[in-house]
Amino acid sequence: MLALFYILVLQQIGQGIVSLLEGWKWLVMVRQRFGRHSGFYAPRAAVICPCKGAEQGLEGNLAALSNFDYPNYETFFVLASALDPARTIIDKVASSSKQLTHVVIAGSPKERGEKVNNLRTAVNEAGEKFDVLVFVDSDARLGRAWLSHIVAPLADSSLGAATTYRWYFPSKGGFASYLLSAWNAAVATQLGDHGRNFCWGGGTAIRREMFERARILEAWQGAVSDDWALTNALERAGLQILFVPECLAPTVGDVTVEQLVEFTNRQMILTRVYSPARWGWAGLAHLSYCITLAYAAFEILARMFDGFSWAGMLLLALLIVLLSAAKGALRGITVQDILPEWRTKCDQTSWVWIAFAPIVPGLFLWNFAISAYERRIRWRGVNYELVSETQTRVLSH
Repeated sequence: MLALFYILVLQQIGQGIVSLLEGWKWLVMVRQRFGRHSGFYAPRAAVICPCKGAEQGLEGNLAALSNFDYPNYETFFVLASALDPARTIIDKVASSSKQLTHVVIAGSPKERGEKVNNLRTAVNEAGEKFDVLVFVDSDARLGRAWLSHIVAPLADSSLGAATTYRWYFPSKGGFASYLLSAWNAAVATQLGDHGRNFCWGGGTAIRREMFERARILEAWQGAVSDDWALTNALERAGLQILFVPECLAPTVGDVTVEQLVEFTNRQMILTRVYSPARWGWAGLAHLSYCITLAYAAFEILARMFDGFSWAGMLLLALLIVLLSAAKGALRGITVQDILPEWRTKCDQTSWVWIAFAPIVPGLFLWNFAISAYERRIRWRGVNYELVSETQTRVLSH
């Protein structure tokens, strides 16, 4: 079976080289975007932020939404319940904000996700007076120029939406937090200068006219995933999604192993339901990586115990790991360019993106295995069953 070893390992090395080149292209794309002026398009914008619970750093995160260097915007904080612990923090932030701030109570959802229900209510509350809708998450710490950068590309009236992604920084650290950071980095770098982008609910801007043209409210009617439903609606309407890397959203926190597994499984279950083609191709890629390394380890150990030469085989197998680590290093270099004010945190965490990159496919493989049959998720304390892209059962609060 030596031939099988070389077939698997060499094809995986080839994939690793291609992936590394894609990482280099991602770095070049980012630096080219920083070399261009973002433009002056700055229409009246509604910044909509769903909130739930008094999570770590919430006050600072929400305060940042009131301090954008942007001429004309209003902020809408949305809660499912007026008794939510986040309400006290929102009121505190609103009282000290110079921007016009609204608090919207959406109520409990019945046949859709709580976040989706919050967004639908807030969009209706905002009304027709805003030219642009901007959706953000409460767990990110956005910079003062963030809103200007995410809205500026919409000067192109044919663009469907401008989006970005989170960049996760561990707070105190630990294995689970480090692995989540590396896992998230791998997802972030799937977005780029191509036609396969997807919207991220924590940082997306869309013209009101495009929101209505793509019938987003209708797409959200029975959905649990705000961003995947938004992505699919834009794709059905034939509208482009632009990735804006300079708007990466720093998110700081820690997770336990249980929280890590719950979060990553949930993301893949949502992907399986809302974008099965993306899910399938990504699953094959990670399966190929893991099978190759497992088979390589088996063959190398077998030759060691049988007294045959094995050093060359080990070096080839290690090259797969090194290529993965090298792409992790490129991610670290790129994010330092994007988030210069977070350079200290990047320096502290850069080793994580290198050291954990080779084991991230193992976690992805687990996520894909679970998502192949599971349709139930737990999100912010609410249990859902995903019947289909357009049908959600709320199981319990």
